[in-house]
Formats: sequence, structure tokens, C-alpha cells
Amino acid sequence: MASDDIAQLAAALSKTHVGDGELSFKGLGLKLDDAEAAGELVGKIEQYQGLRALRLEGNTVGVEAAEAIAKALESKDQLQRCYWSDMFTGRLRSEIPTALMSLSGALMSAGARLTELDLSDNAFGPDGVKGIEQLLKSPSCHTLRELRLNNCGMGIGGGKILAEALIESHKKSTSLGSPLRLKVFIAGRNRLENEGASALAKAFQLMGSLEEIHMPQNGINYAGVTALASAIRQNPELQVLNFNDNSFTKRGTLAMAQALRHLRNVQVINFGDCLVRSEGAIALAAVLREGLPILKELNLSFGEITGGAALVVAQAVMDKPHMEKVNLNGNCLGEDGCEVLREVMDNMDKGEMLASLSEDEGEPDDEEDEDCENGDSDECYETDECEEIGEENGITGGGSPEKPESQTEILTFLSSPSAEKLCHMKMNLQQEVNASEPNKAAEIFLKIGSLYSEDTESRSAVFEMIDGVLRKVLSASALQSSCFFTALLVLMGVLKGEGKVKKVSLVPGQLLCLEHAVQQEYFTQDHASLLHTLLSRGGDALKSCSSATERLNSALEKKWHKYH
Repeated sequence: MASDDIAQLAAALSKTHVGDGELSFKGLGLKLDDAEAAGELVGKIEQYQGLRALRLEGNTVGVEAAEAIAKALESKDQLQRCYWSDMFTGRLRSEIPTALMSLSGALMSAGARLTELDLSDNAFGPDGVKGIEQLLKSPSCHTLRELRLNNCGMGIGGGKILAEALIESHKKSTSLGSPLRLKVFIAGRNRLENEGASALAKAFQLMGSLEEIHMPQNGINYAGVTALASAIRQNPELQVLNFNDNSFTKRGTLAMAQALRHLRNVQVINFGDCLVRSEGAIALAAVLREGLPILKELNLSFGEITGGAALVVAQAVMDKPHMEKVNLNGNCLGEDGCEVLREVMDNMDKGEMLASLSEDEGEPDDEEDEDCENGDSDECYETDECEEIGEENGITGGGSPEKPESQTEILTFLSSPSAEKLCHMKMNLQQEVNASEPNKAAEIFLKIGSLYSEDTESRSAVFEMIDGVLRKVLSASALQSSCFFTALLVLMGVLKGEGKVKKVSLVPGQLLCLEHAVQQEYFTQDHASLLHTLLSRGGDALKSCSSATERLNSALEKKWHKYH
């Protein structure tokens, strides 16, 4: 090594931080190509008694240097925390796994029991995960509490290897009487996609100990999000969820909303830039109203959320005593929508809670949504997105399975409703309504409502059916009720839905049926508040039924004032 290089290295090492069991070479910019270059650093490690934390961030370590450092670590059985992010800059990708294997082997030989491992910002790809695979499976990581692998380029393959290693570690540690209880998992910017995320979800579900999950920017869409949602339910101590910049869409958001209903300790939710959209935002608002008691931060920015849905979210966070910040920036509120949202928050003395709206995208166009892109859009599927929500809560259609002839009658009615058919199949229709299938329930409601007549007998029959349908749908959870209302308003053209939706041709009778429903005991104040908020931002959708709309709004306001 040249004398100048030695002098520079000595100067850098003089800045080494020592104390509290921690030896830090953080940010020194050392270029350690071989054992000679690493000599002084190795000496400091060897001389440090009771080493519990080693920081190597911000340096670059070659294979031979890693082997020398590893040799020094073989005697450090008290080492618990390895901060080794950004330490392979400029190295060949093929070198990194070999270096990691050397370091991992040393930790295992020493009998170290790690609590923190940070290898973030090392672009080692799937092969790099193989470099730490055996370490993760070993007793040295049975005590691991924090695993940070942000921006490592793991890809799907690396995600699967990592998941299998964590699963095996949990199984082995459990057999020894002390299960792996990982608390913090960070793996943003790794191109995990659906397969990698789904594999990791299995590990999360098995461990059940996570308090923080950070997986932003991983190209995960609703299939992977749904798998993660199932796993999240099994981690009751979760406090932080960060899935920023993945593609939830409606399906993924509803799955995540259902999972959140089971959690009581969540403090931070970051679903920004996740295409939550209006229907998803309203579903999350329903969960906020009935749960998440200690939530502090909610990020739903850049999610294509419209003004009405944003207001529903704002109203849902008002009563959260620990709430500090709600971010709805970059959505589709429009200038007027932003102003209304600010006014609502200010009127409740919560103005400081609302993040800036400076990057709002403006109100959406009335054009149909674009075609499916890469098969990821929900419009590519015909199933009802809320079906799983109902099934897992044991909510069924309310009767035995329909006979084929009954199904035929129902389909005939839905395609061509008439008062005569309605009278003949009253029971079949009510049995067909299922809180877990909001789209079908909304369609049935509108078909029945289209038969409204001022004739007393006909009107009574229609109202009786409407009461039967809504009493069943609205007695379900707040989440299911909100799914019904969003489905109804999307069909009515009041709310912008996801994918291509064939809107109904509204007639006054449908709104008058809603007016009747609002006055019944099954229609709660929360239902009235949600419907009134969304209708107030419905634009010209109800213009053709202005008189009936006024009557409905009047009924909603009376219902609201009754409880205030």
C-alpha cells in the first residue's frame, strides 16, 4: 500500500467512535480491498473487549478485507448489533455474497446472538440474500429483533429465499423453546412484486410478532397486498405499516381495511401513492370510525381519491385523540374540494393536522377508466370485492342456497323489474341480498326503487322490500355498510368508481326510497353522515331528479340533527 494511502487510512481511523460497547467506522469512506488495507481496522476490532455493536456503514469492503474482518469477529461472542449498510460501493456483484458468507460464518462461529442486522443500500440482489441465508437460519439470528434490508435489489427470488430462511429460523428456534420474535422488518425498494411479498407474508403470519413493516416501492399489486393483509391480522402488536408506492387498488385496500379491523396498536399507516382510490378510502374511513384507537398518522396521498371520499376520511379522524397528521395531498379534490376540506378541518380545530394540499391533481374527468393494464386492474375481474369480508365474519345470505328456478326468477327480475314480479318473489329477493356482496345488494336496491309509485299499495310494497334489504345490509359491520353505500353511489354516478361501471338511469323513486330508509331505525347517524357527505360532492349526477334529491338531503339533515 502506498504511503499516501496509509496516511489517509490512519487519518480516517483516528475518527473511529468507541463507547457503550459500540465500535463505529461509520461514514469514514474507507476503501478496504485486502487484508493489509483492513489491518488497522481489524486491530481495533480485536482489541475491543465486550464488543456489542459494530458499524461499518459508508465504507467499501472487498472479499479479502471481509475475510480479515471476519477472522477478528470469531471471538466476539457478545456482538448483538451489526450496522453494515452501504459497505460494498464499487464492488462487483459477484464479490458481495462471498464477503457476506465470510462475515456470517464468523458470527456463527463466535456464537453471537444478534438483535439487529442492517444490510440496507447494498445492491447485492438474490445472490446477496444467499450470502446471509445460513446466518438467518442459525441460532445467531434466533434472537433477531430488527432486520433492515432496504434498497438491496433482492427481487422475487431474493424475497423467496429470505422468506424461507425466516420460516426455518422460526421453526428451529421454536423447537428450542424460544421462538424468533422479529419486531421490525424493513425491505423497501427491492422489486419483491407479488410473489416475493406473498412468500414473506407466510413468514410474517408464522412469526406473529411484528411491530413495524416497511415495504415501500416493491411493485406489489392487489394479489400481494391481499396476502400481506392476511399476515398482518396475525400480528396484533403492529404499530407501523408502510407500503407507500405499491398498487393496492380497490381490492387490495379492502383486504387491508379488513385486516386493520383486528388491530388495536397501529399508530402510523402509510398507504400513500398506493392507488387506494375513493372506494378504498371510504372503506378505510369505516375502519377508522370503529377501531384503530391510538392512530397518530395516516398517509393516503396520491391515491386518486375524490373530494367526497377525502371528506369522509377527514370526518373519521376527527375523534381520534392521538391523531397528529393526515396526508391527503396529491389526490383529485379540485380547488373547491381542497377548500371545503380545509374548512371542515378548521371548523373542528383540526386544521394543523391536515398536511399540505399543494400538489392536488384536480377533479377527475368524467371519461371512462382506461382499459386493464397488465391485468392488474380490478375491472378485469367480475367477482364482488367485498365477498371475503362477509364470509370471514360468518355473514351469509340469510337462508338456504337458492334453487335453480329461484335464481332464474331473480335474474329475470333484475333484467326486467316489474311490480308484478316483485310481489311474486319477495322472499327470494330478500334471501338473495348478502352484506358480503355490496354490488349485488346495490343493484337489487336500485331495481326495487325503480318500481316506486305514488299508488299507496304499490309504494307500501316497495318500501317493505327496501326495508328488508337495507335492514339486512346495514346491520353488518361499518366496513360492509360503507361498501354498500359506495357501490350504490358508483352505480348512481355520484362517486367515481374503479374500472368500467355501467351506471343506472336514475329515476326519482330510487331517491325517494332512500329518503324513506333514512327515516327508519336501521339507518344510523353514521350512515346518514356518510351518505350526506358523498351526495354533497356528487356534482350533477342527481340533477335530473332535483326535487327527490332535495327531499333526500332534507331527511339526511334531520337525521343528523336528531343526534346533535
